Amino acid sequence: MQSQEGIFTGSDGQGLFYRCWLPDRPKAAVLVVHGFGEHSGRYTNLVNHLVPQGYALYIPDLRGHGRSPGQRGHIDSWRDYWLDLALFRSFLETTGLTLPLFLYGHSMGSLIVLDFLTKQPPGLRGAIVSGVLLEPGQPASPLLVWVARLLSHYWPTAPLRLNLNVKALSRDPEVVQAYRSDPLVHNRVSARWGTEVLQTIEAVKAQVKDIRDPLLILHGEADSINKVEGARWLFREIPFTDKELRIYPGGYHEPHNDLDKTQVLQDITEWLERHL
Repeated sequence: MQSQEGIFTGSDGQGLFYRCWLPDRPKAAVLVVHGFGEHSGRYTNLVNHLVPQGYALYIPDLRGHGRSPGQRGHIDSWRDYWLDLALFRSFLETTGLTLPLFLYGHSMGSLIVLDFLTKQPPGLRGAIVSGVLLEPGQPASPLLVWVARLLSHYWPTAPLRLNLNVKALSRDPEVVQAYRSDPLVHNRVSARWGTEVLQTIEAVKAQVKDIRDPLLILHGEADSINKVEGARWLFREIPFTDKELRIYPGGYHEPHNDLDKTQVLQDITEWLERHL
């Protein structure tokens, strides 16, 4: 296995950081879009499982996250996220990537991937989404939404704290402790980020019937950060027949980092193999 780091140019000309892991004989590539507040270095379980089986993994740090520049947790527009994803894919193609390509989005990354899929990008073999962000575990009150919209208009970069329950990430205490001690994670958002997320959830729900790529949905049944009802709704509403839903009994927010990660990783591998 070879690991590399690099920089690619994002939608506004900023250099965004990425990591990749390459097998000796790659048969396909997986482009991972991480969740809110985290970064590309938190996907060791995926890397250690998939790369030895011939899958190249590419993971960018989203703008305002990890080792990429920008105010922590801020975007001017949700469009920046999916444009960065499209540009990173194009960048990989310029480096000679010709392998079959899958997308993998977790939590906020799942929303970015789903939004991207509604635009029907060509050439994908399929996508995997986990901890789906369609039904937040703690919906914002109408008053908070009103305040956020007001701030988003007059002070879009206004910093706010997202009170993430770290213990809800995984039932594995080592995962929770590693998250707490990780200097690259954060819990800060901006007012504009908050309104953009809410608008994108509604947009994806309205356009979900435009998704035409094979899709695997993974969700922990006891996920209190993003409710499992969002994953069930997604599976039910997508009209494309090549779709699968895996709900893990008692599972928390990060299936790939939870106690039953062995089963989760096996489910991912089997699905990828069926779609090569």
